[in-house]
Amino acid sequence: MRVATFLACFAGAAVGCLDGRDATIPASGTPYWFPQPVDHFGSNNATWQQQYFVNATFYKPGGPIYVHTPGEQSLTTRFVDGTHPTDLAQTTNALVVAIEHRFFGKSNPIPDLSGSSLQYLTIENALEDFASFVRSAKSHPSDVFRTAVSKNAKVVFFGGSYSGNVAAWMRAKYPRLIQGAWASSAMLYGRLDYYQFDQSFGQHLQALGCAEKFSQAIEAVDDVLVSGSAADVVALQAKLGVPQLTPQDTAGLLSGLSTLYSMAPVTTAKDFVYDNVCSFFNNSSLAPIDAYARAIKAVISSDGMTEQSLRQMGDTSYGLDNYAIDQPGRSWYYMGCTWFGNWQTAPPSSSGLSRYRSQLVNLSYFEPNCQRKFGSNVAIPVDVSAYNAKWFNTLRGVSNIYYTSGSLDIWRDATVATSTGNLLPSSPSSPVFTIDGATHSQDLGEKQVNELASVTKARTIGDALVVKWIK
Repeated sequence: MRVATFLACFAGAAVGCLDGRDATIPASGTPYWFPQPVDHFGSNNATWQQQYFVNATFYKPGGPIYVHTPGEQSLTTRFVDGTHPTDLAQTTNALVVAIEHRFFGKSNPIPDLSGSSLQYLTIENALEDFASFVRSAKSHPSDVFRTAVSKNAKVVFFGGSYSGNVAAWMRAKYPRLIQGAWASSAMLYGRLDYYQFDQSFGQHLQALGCAEKFSQAIEAVDDVLVSGSAADVVALQAKLGVPQLTPQDTAGLLSGLSTLYSMAPVTTAKDFVYDNVCSFFNNSSLAPIDAYARAIKAVISSDGMTEQSLRQMGDTSYGLDNYAIDQPGRSWYYMGCTWFGNWQTAPPSSSGLSRYRSQLVNLSYFEPNCQRKFGSNVAIPVDVSAYNAKWFNTLRGVSNIYYTSGSLDIWRDATVATSTGNLLPSSPSSPVFTIDGATHSQDLGEKQVNELASVTKARTIGDALVVKWIK
């Protein structure tokens, strides 16, 4: 399976990955549309249509409503047919609904992704979209779900990754609408330089025995990209099988390629990071840079990448003025520029930390594109302190939120359960659980063959909480 397809299947974003599930579940493949205003809190009252899917297969009168959103991805039926909330719906008689986030996929308040349009991509507007949907679903359930649902149905919001943010915020901001939230790998804490991303990746590499050699390979790459001649840079690009880009763009491209498997689920039988990264370092006498070259070329080959697709991935000048809809990466970049930062940089040299990406991947790699893509009205740098003060602090003392994060999750240090301790206290009503040996949002993804016991435990804890919330 191609890498991008596999990761989309894991994240719940792809159709055709059901792996033995019943693909004929009634109604879930039918897209529905819900009208929303462009701006809930301003003067633009024009309306647009928000896409959603419904799975009422397991619903019985008196059962709850489970709400899910793909967050920073386009919506597919996977979110009502193939993730853990659907499994839980079978034993709790729940209806499952998945709602697309504004400015992703087919749900666009304005049909372009220019900076002037994306000004309506705010946390407040996104949350009110979901709240408005739930209010209508509770007051006119037959109109929204096309089936009879109790107006008194309890509502639980589920989300993994950024959609975990949405789940937690919905419980915090709308506690009368949302009885509980399961926030898996929710990257709730903003950081400008998020160099911890690679430190988590390095921890995974260390557990697999290749961290030191991988870091040595990065040093060899930087010897050329930072200090080498133009001819040296071209020779390195040829050796690694990547196109001729600027040294900084080459560094960014390599960082993306080498961490491509870092969110893939780990099971007792398989670790994709080992198979696709560490195996090249551990099972040969190659120099680190040569093992790195083989790993990079293997990723490119397995995903069927072409020179054009690699250029699109690596060239920071590519598509600056492409405002077409359904570019998740563009919408997500705007959120980083205006909300929470979390730019995935190399650690500062003064930190003494090992590097798993080039030192050229720093704030100067990310921040200039905020204005190049979206206009001079976008402030640089993003004010992460203001974001945390408003959106992280709003979670303090809120009950009925279940926070989970994998110990090998590259986003762990942006979640509540960081590697150095919990940013919010764990309590019986809002527990914080670290899933040992797991990566990103494994507890809400599709159940894996040879599942880790820790993932099973995380689901067991979460399921019990949900049952308690919906009583």
